[in-house]
Amino acid sequence: MDIERARFNMVEQQIRPWEVLDQDVLDLLFVVRREEYVPAAYRQLAFTDMQIPLTVDGQATGEVMLAPKVEARLLQSAAVRRHETVLEIGTGSGHMAALLAHRARRVVSCEIRPELARFAADNLARAGVANVTVEARNGLEAAAETLWDLIVLSGSVPFVPDSILQQLNPGGGRLVAIVGELPMMVAQVVTRVGEREYAAENLFDTVATPLVGFPQKEKFRF
Repeated sequence: MDIERARFNMVEQQIRPWEVLDQDVLDLLFVVRREEYVPAAYRQLAFTDMQIPLTVDGQATGEVMLAPKVEARLLQSAAVRRHETVLEIGTGSGHMAALLAHRARRVVSCEIRPELARFAADNLARAGVANVTVEARNGLEAAAETLWDLIVLSGSVPFVPDSILQQLNPGGGRLVAIVGELPMMVAQVVTRVGEREYAAENLFDTVATPLVGFPQKEKFRF
């Protein structure tokens, strides 16, 4: 496979047509080498328009890498700035953490599955990404410990808990998430515009694997 041609086609045929027009984001997709974060068994599929299963040592984890265009659109909507501190919940392979790290001052990425945390940390170290800390724990715990300029949920949640919104920096902190349950999910960016004020923007419809460890909606019972 001609990797550079496949990367170019991914950007020009999948990502740019999906309203990802920020040139800095598009350029970054050539710098952060997606194939280095894909499990070896799926490397030939690194640039395809699909979610990629995450296996570690040949064992399925039940988690996936988001499709390239979804990651890119979320990154564009996050509008990361150089001075910002970012929390990612759901490290997966470490690819989104690497993208965020190239635009932020510091990234803390939490992965509840220890085997994936190790996999991601190894990928990031091999790629020389030094400003990401991978923590093997529930990201809700990390969120509660400080205020964040940006929180990225790299998976879906049925709703965004108030507790996590309250950990956004009051001076314009953002949360990027995929919210809802099958068959209806929507990517959103929520901006904290005051002490108790938030502005939400729906970005696009999509589907994603639910994040483990988040609260669930109560089911109605007869």
